[in-house]
Amino acid sequence: MSVGLASRTKVETPIRRGKPLDSSEFRRILGHWVTGVGVVSARSPDGRPCGLTANAVSSLSLVPPLVLVCVEHVSDTHACILSARAFALSMLRQDQERLARRFAAYDIEEKFEGVAFREELTGSPVLEDALAWLDCRLWAAYEGGDHTIFVGEILAGDAREGTPLAYYRSGFAGLTL
Repeated sequence: MSVGLASRTKVETPIRRGKPLDSSEFRRILGHWVTGVGVVSARSPDGRPCGLTANAVSSLSLVPPLVLVCVEHVSDTHACILSARAFALSMLRQDQERLARRFAAYDIEEKFEGVAFREELTGSPVLEDALAWLDCRLWAAYEGGDHTIFVGEILAGDAREGTPLAYYRSGFAGLTL
């Protein structure tokens, strides 16, 4: 059976009894969704590494292997991904909360200073001690409100044993497995 893609038409929904969502309420509700934590990185046109902490990440497709990351328009990493047409995702270990906080900060000019990283196929920085990593060529980009949804075709990647860093209700957490 073949299912076609839905067109972008308005769908009438029943009247809700809940309250309208403002941005703080939306953030509070979605804070109950546990996510992994990673660093999305790329190269600027002058070759400087740039990166940010991200938890809006998802696998998208097995064939071809695709992953998506959502990046705020005002982030310097946003412009780096667009110009490089590539990005890497370094998934962090439970003991790497400091790295997550470093790459989440807006006031740190040189986020990679003192941080061990290497390049893989695309030239995007991959953090050396990451739990897992993906090196991606930009496949597509879609507008999503104040973010861009970057879809990357995975060209290389690897993972090691360990416990991932998680994010829950505006805080970092470890997982007990």
